Amino acid sequence: ALCFGAVLCFYSTSFGQDIALKEAVQWADSLMKTMSPAQRTAQLFMVAAYSKHGTQPTGQVERLVVEQGVGGLIFMQGGPGRQLLQTNRLQEKAKVPLLLSIDGEWGLAMRLDSTMAFPYQMTLGAIQDESLIRDMGRIIGSQCRRIGLTMNMAPVIDVNNNPANPVINARSFGDRPLRVGQLGAAYASGMQDRKVLACAKHFPGHGDTDADSHHTLPSVNQSRERLDSVELAPYQQLIDAQVAAIMVAHLSVPALEPQSHLPTTLSYKVVGDLLKKQMNYSGLVVTDALNMKGVSNSLPPGEVDAEALIAGNDVLLFSGDVPKAIAAIHQAILDGRISRQEVDARCRKILIYKYLVGLHQWKALSIK
Repeated sequence: ALCFGAVLCFYSTSFGQDIALKEAVQWADSLMKTMSPAQRTAQLFMVAAYSKHGTQPTGQVERLVVEQGVGGLIFMQGGPGRQLLQTNRLQEKAKVPLLLSIDGEWGLAMRLDSTMAFPYQMTLGAIQDESLIRDMGRIIGSQCRRIGLTMNMAPVIDVNNNPANPVINARSFGDRPLRVGQLGAAYASGMQDRKVLACAKHFPGHGDTDADSHHTLPSVNQSRERLDSVELAPYQQLIDAQVAAIMVAHLSVPALEPQSHLPTTLSYKVVGDLLKKQMNYSGLVVTDALNMKGVSNSLPPGEVDAEALIAGNDVLLFSGDVPKAIAAIHQAILDGRISRQEVDARCRKILIYKYLVGLHQWKALSIK
C-alpha cells in the first residue's frame, strides 16, 4: 500500500488528518473509475504553458488539457493577470482539476513580470533566523495560491561545493549540507503551510558539477560515502520534514548508477531503489524537464518518458511529445516492463495530492 505521510503536513491535528486522507483516497478512487487507461496515464504529465503570449492559452496547451487530459501544467514566462485568466479557462475545460506549478525559487518574479522578487538562496543562506525563511515561504505560497498555483519547484537543496558550477551556484543556500537542509526545510514548510506543494531539487545533488544539464549530461564522480554525507544529506532532512515532492536531476553518478551515460532520471537504482526504498520517500517524485539535453540525448520523445516512469518517477515534466509518451507507456505495459497497476497507483497518488491542496473544490479566480 502506498503511504502518503508526506502530504499530511498540510493539515493540523485539529482538522483531522486521518479523515482528510480518507476523503482524498475516496475522491481519487471515484475519479479513477470514470477514467480510461489513457486518461489515467495522462495524469502523470505536467506540460509547459506560457502567459507571455496573452490571456488565452495556446491551442496546443488547450488540446493537451482537453483531448489528452494531462494532469498538470508548469507555467513559464508571462504575467500574473494573464496567467490567472489562462488558469480559469484551462481549469474550466479540464475533466480533472489541473495541478499547476511554477519555477519560483526566488518567488513568482523568477518567471512572471510585475511580481515580487525575493533574494537568491545564496543570500538567504547568510540569515541566521530560520523563521524568516519560513515566513518567506508562507508569503511565496500565498502569492502562488492567489493566481491558482498549487506547486512550486523549490527549494533548491543542492550543496554549492563546486566553484565551476555554471547552473546552481547562487541558487543554493551554501556549501554546508546541514545548513542547506535546515533552510530548505524552513522554506518548504512555509509554502506547505499555505497548501502549496514544495519540490526539493535536484536529486541526488547537482552542486558538484561543472556542466549544465540543460545542454549535456553532467557527472558527479564522488564515492557513495561522500554522497551520503554531502549531496544526499539535505534530501534526507527534507524527507524527514515531509517535503511534498522531490525533483530528480539528469546526472551521471557512477557510484549510484554504474551504467555509463544513463541519466539518474532514467535509473531505477537511483529513483526506485535509493530514493523511494532506501531513503523511504513516499511523496511525489518529479523528473526534471524531459526536453533537457541531459536526458533527451539518451532517448527520443515518448521512449524517454516511459523509461523515466519505469525508473520510479511519478510526474513527467515537460514531455517532448505527450501522445507518443502515452503510447510508449502502454507499450511498456504490454511488454511487461511496468504494470498497469503501478501506473494507476502513480495516477492515484497524484489525485490524492490534488485533493489535499483543495483542487476538488476549485473555483474560478478573481482578477481583482
